[in-house]
Order: sequence, then structure tokens, then C-alpha cells
Amino acid sequence: MKAKGGAGVLSEAELDQLQRNAFAYFLHETHAASGLVRDSTHDGSPSSIAAVGLALTAYPVGVMRGFMDRDEAAARTLTTLRFLTNAREGEERDATSHRGFFYHFLDMGSGRRAWDCELSTIDTAYLMVGALFAAAYFDGEEREERDIRETADALYRRCDFTWALNGGLLLSHGWKPEGGFLKHSWTGYSEALVLYFLALGSPTHPIPPKSYDAFTSSYRFRKLYGIEYLHAAPLFIHQLSHVWVDFRGIRDAPMRARGLDYFENSARATRVQRLYAIRNPKRFDGYGETCWGITSSEGPGPATLDVGGVTRRFYDYVARGVPNGPDDGTLAPWAVVASIPFAPEIAMPAIAHMHAIGVGQGPYGFEATFNPTFPTESKDPCGWVSPRNFGLNDGPILLMIENYRTGFVWDLMRRCPYLVRGLKGAGFRGGWLRSTC
Repeated sequence: MKAKGGAGVLSEAELDQLQRNAFAYFLHETHAASGLVRDSTHDGSPSSIAAVGLALTAYPVGVMRGFMDRDEAAARTLTTLRFLTNAREGEERDATSHRGFFYHFLDMGSGRRAWDCELSTIDTAYLMVGALFAAAYFDGEEREERDIRETADALYRRCDFTWALNGGLLLSHGWKPEGGFLKHSWTGYSEALVLYFLALGSPTHPIPPKSYDAFTSSYRFRKLYGIEYLHAAPLFIHQLSHVWVDFRGIRDAPMRARGLDYFENSARATRVQRLYAIRNPKRFDGYGETCWGITSSEGPGPATLDVGGVTRRFYDYVARGVPNGPDDGTLAPWAVVASIPFAPEIAMPAIAHMHAIGVGQGPYGFEATFNPTFPTESKDPCGWVSPRNFGLNDGPILLMIENYRTGFVWDLMRRCPYLVRGLKGAGFRGGWLRSTC
């Protein structure tokens, strides 16, 4: 896909700047000794392992775009992979990982578990797919690049996906040393697609194909505003696995039955978001054809306020979604940018509008969220603006723009044998998979 000039379409220079701003997060919010990446710019923020996986994917894009040279990218990558490999693993409460899975949040310097958080299967998946992307990119014969490939492969092979099934068919959300497996498992359309692909493709601890069948058995298709699609309320669900997987033209059994692929499904979900904002059933300020993007995100709450005679409840971090909410008027610019590959004709004008009303003025470009309805002293039409950035937001901005422009991330991941094996194990056929072994 190529960016094109014209009314309502961002120029190559504007796309470059969006990517440069987002890349700067990973350039500056990374610990030099551990290679771990801060979850957010909030003071005292620990590392998020999902953000680390996005950083490992971001560095090669930064090389290609001229934001970083290859030697620096390789050095950063190897620092991170070696640190994770050598970090404490085991059942102890202050370990870094267990059974190959990493805790959701880690201390930036020591790498030890932070905030009594869970051993996270989904965040480990983002870490692993980022490591495998790095292994695909650094294909040179230099010692450092060989070490990247070997270390990334060894980390992935450590993941005990069969253990994470907890004796059933579905992968658990996670585990804690204090109480064992969490009560929830990954079922139904969600951001866990790539987790299942990695688990199916594992050379050491693979899960059976019937696990994927169980995962998709609770899929729910809906028809909203005349558009039928596989529904998930927050927009990010339609995006995160797409950072690494090119779903164009490949289909599993549920999608074959509907004559869809996941790429087209995300395009439909994106259009539904815009149509919801145009209808604006809760009458929030700012919503419209160029102002949309509702997803899991932080907000200005918690607070219940009288706004123009209407009692409004505002949330902090919550899984906002369309059409049934929760919706408190909070919009996420990053989720709009990450929609560019699916629906550039509506995403780009929305990005331009958000810039015009004053969002995206921070050092890393777009802030996490804004809410024009929440009362503030600011006279800007964007209203309340999040004071921080998140690695989980800036990563998709950088990487999905690149997929739109060149398909770079998608093309490299097509060469990953583990991902290909996982897709085929999930029953995907057609498209580019025809040319793979």
C-alpha cells in the first residue's frame, strides 16, 4: 500500500513525522542496561513486556526509516534479549518469568515482577512475536546478528503453552504465584489471535488445533448500521494481531463461512466506529465523521459530573467500545492511526482533524486519549488531554503506518516458520499461505 497525496490524505512527510514521533518513545523510554521499555511516561512507570515486544519490532522499522542505524538497533535488541534470557525464572513471587512466560509489568532496572501483577500469556505473546520479528530482520552473519536469532528462538522455545492450557482447551489469561491460574481464559474474538498462532506453531510445547476451534466457537457476528462483521467493541482488538500478521486473503473456518477475512473485518469495524460517532447517541462533544476512535484506554475519571445539565459518568482506564459502551466521550488518536491500513480514506481525515484541534502536541506525538466533553479550563476544542504516552499506543502508530506504506512488518513475518505453522494449524488457507511450505 502506498500513501497518496490529495484532499484529506496525509502526505509522505506527515506520515514520516507521525512515525518519527512514535519511534522516539522507544528511543528514549528504554533502560540502557536492561533494554526494558516503560509502560508509560507516568512517573515511576515499570516496564510493560508488551511494549518491549513492540520495541523489538520498532527498531528495524527505525533503521529502514533512517531514525536509527542498524548497529545500534542490533545492540539494543541483543541487550534486551540477553537480559530476558538471563533474568530470574521460577515460581518465586519476585521472579521475572515462569515456564517461559513473563510477568505483565517488570521493574525497569532489575527486571523483577512489579505491582504483584500476573504472569501474562497475551503480553508474553507480544513480546515473543516481537522477538521473532527481530530474528527475521537481523539475518546477517555477524556474531551479534546470529546471537539475536539464536536468543530469540531460545526464548520462544521456552514458552510452555501446554502448561498455560491449565488442563483444558483454552489458554489461560495468566498465572500468579499466590493463587495459580487466573479464572479467565482466552475465548471469543479478541487480541489473543496471535497468542493462539504462536501456541499452535510452537516447536516445543504446541497446543492442539482443537484449542483454536474452542477459541473461535464463541465468535459473535453483528450487523450495525447495515454492516455485518465479527464484533468486538474496543477498536484495538481489530488491530493488535494485525501489527504482525497480514490477514489479507487468508481465512480460517469461521471467516470462510462468512466470505470474509480478518483484514476486511477490521475495515468494517473501523467504518462502524465512524458511523457510531456520526450518530453520537450519547451526545458527546466533538464526535463526528472526523472525530472517532473508541477503545480500551485511560480517561479523565473516575468522576460523576453535571455537564450542561446532563449527569455524566467519566471513567479512568476501561475497555471502552462500540456500540454498547462504556462510552464517556473519550477518544484515542492512536487507535485511529492504527486503522490506516484498513480504511485510510476515513482514518487520515480524522488524524488531520485531531491535529487541527490541538491533539498530538507532545514530544511523542499523539497523547493517549482526549475528551472534549470533560470540563476543563482549556478553551481548546479537544478538551481534556491525557498527560502521558504509552508504549502500547505508540508502537501500533509506528508499525501500522509502515504496514500501510510498505507492508514491511507483514512481509518479514511471512518468513517466520513458527507463525506460518500456527496459522495453518488454526486452519487458515489461501492467499500468501499458498506459497509457503
